Amino acid sequence: MNFLILGASKGLGDAFAKGLPNKGDRVWIVSRSKPDSLKINDGTQRVWIEADLSLPSSSDIIAKAINDETIDVFLYNAGIWEKEGFQDSYDFKRDDPTDIANIINVNTTSAITCIQKLLPNMKRSENGKIVLVGSVNGLENNGSKQVAYVASKFGLRGVGHSLRENLREYRIGVTCINPGNIAAAIPYEDGLEKAISTYDGTRIPVQDMVSLVKCVVNLSNVSCVKEIDIPAMLDTDA
Repeated sequence: MNFLILGASKGLGDAFAKGLPNKGDRVWIVSRSKPDSLKINDGTQRVWIEADLSLPSSSDIIAKAINDETIDVFLYNAGIWEKEGFQDSYDFKRDDPTDIANIINVNTTSAITCIQKLLPNMKRSENGKIVLVGSVNGLENNGSKQVAYVASKFGLRGVGHSLRENLREYRIGVTCINPGNIAAAIPYEDGLEKAISTYDGTRIPVQDMVSLVKCVVNLSNVSCVKEIDIPAMLDTDA
């Protein structure tokens, strides 16, 4: 199986790059910084594509690197938010217009342009899957004060819904997963129990997200999982 993971140098994206593939699979990892997962010797071929998803040129860079190879799983995990966005000190009135535009571009626009550019590669797959990592902050009545971030994640859900209709004839599944707070600071290799104990059940272990994506991508092309909302059980703000 061939994976393309955008935003995979650290945190959740790093967990996807380590935990999703099996021996013999190939993973293209798109990020600005070189990922540590390239050092792993587990029978998976990992290839780094250096690209900045905030730039319009990123889709061309990725497409050129992959050339005419088949993509079975396209996973868009890129996500940025406002400065101090998840802190009590956050104030929408202080948001810089340049930062606002960049958040929308990285979180939403780049997903559209990259999928558009790489769709020929996806069509070569017998069971193509597109997975978009959204957020519970992109759901109705979420309570977040972050305007640009929330708008971008709402937008990503819209991308998924409309894209699904465009790709139905090719049997390419499109799923948007909306997680709550993730224990991204605990590396995948440190294990599930450490993530659970560190945050006392208030943050989702990256292992759970890996398991969820595995389930989606292993379904046949007859099934279509549209959207999954997954807050942490004890996160009362999600």
